[in-house]
Amino acid sequence: MKKTTGAVVGLFASGPLLLAVPILAIGAGSASASCSTGGAQSVDTAAVASQVKAILDGGDKGAVSVAGLDDPADQVPNAKTIQATGVAMNIPARGQVVALATALQESGLRNLTYGDRDSLGLFQQRPSQGWGTANEILDPVHSSTKFYEGLQKVSGWQSLSVTQAAQAVQRSGFPEAYAKWEPLATALQKAIAPLLSKSGGGSPSPSPSGSAATDTAPSDTAGGCTAGGDGTDFGTIPPGAVPAEYKIPADAPAKVQTAIRWALGQLKTPYQWGGSCTDSHGPDPMGRCDCSSLMQQAYKAAGVTLTRTTYTQVKEGKATSADALKPGDLVFTEGTAEVPEHVGMFIGQGLIVNAPHTGDVVRIATLASWKSQILAARRVV
Repeated sequence: MKKTTGAVVGLFASGPLLLAVPILAIGAGSASASCSTGGAQSVDTAAVASQVKAILDGGDKGAVSVAGLDDPADQVPNAKTIQATGVAMNIPARGQVVALATALQESGLRNLTYGDRDSLGLFQQRPSQGWGTANEILDPVHSSTKFYEGLQKVSGWQSLSVTQAAQAVQRSGFPEAYAKWEPLATALQKAIAPLLSKSGGGSPSPSPSGSAATDTAPSDTAGGCTAGGDGTDFGTIPPGAVPAEYKIPADAPAKVQTAIRWALGQLKTPYQWGGSCTDSHGPDPMGRCDCSSLMQQAYKAAGVTLTRTTYTQVKEGKATSADALKPGDLVFTEGTAEVPEHVGMFIGQGLIVNAPHTGDVVRIATLASWKSQILAARRVV
């Protein structure tokens, strides 16, 4: 996803929220797009899907014209970021539509560096109203997260109309303005959803290689384990298995050992896009793990707090080289170095534990199979 330079939507802060008056029309020839007359615009759902696919799959962005998407190369990636953040936070489709409609009204799905008073970003959130610093608000993941947090504080929001839900968070001076964007927001949500599922919480991880003789969690009592190697000497690693020769590195920090042990305890559990990883062995699919929640919960077990998504985890701790990995380091692939879409944990001996994608299970891969695709690595302990 492309990182833009705009800001976030108004916070659900204590005290009155004074958000930006909707300030711009969404497309050429649609000067009335920001007025508050209310009527929803008709939307060609198929054309929206084609436009979304053209942008996110690298096709001809000019092949399809969609009212409200006059700058799709900028708008569609922002919509994807908003939606992906919602999925990562376990926000249902209805909430994602509310967020997209809000951003369409407030900024035209553009990450604006200006607005009414100190309003900024996709949602025109204000630093002075507690939504974060200007730089934070201009981070689309931060601004989307703050919007969803505000939405979750609205009692019974699921039963409200899109306009009512958006207004409860935004407290806009034009409370009926969001309604007109519901059809386009809905079409965007439906078009983006399968693309996110296809990439499985980011994207499929590289095909794992390594070997295994057991699918039980390994012992961590042996000493003298080296963190080096690329894992190719293990052969083929079956899904959810641990190579018999693997031992949790005894010389790794205690918190790292705990995080590794916890992550390995989730092996063989099904991947779930947007899953919280709080009950991966339970019956509720949303308690299972995706790539970033596996990292978050593994380190939570060790007393280390990580943020929820790959987009923010890549900013945790300090950067390290892919050629100098230590056990516990987070390793990112797919997307870009600034906005990666998949993450795993290096566990030593040339191995990485990760939750790959829909249809797969938490499993171990070899560093060798990831090496050519590594975009960034972070040391959080």
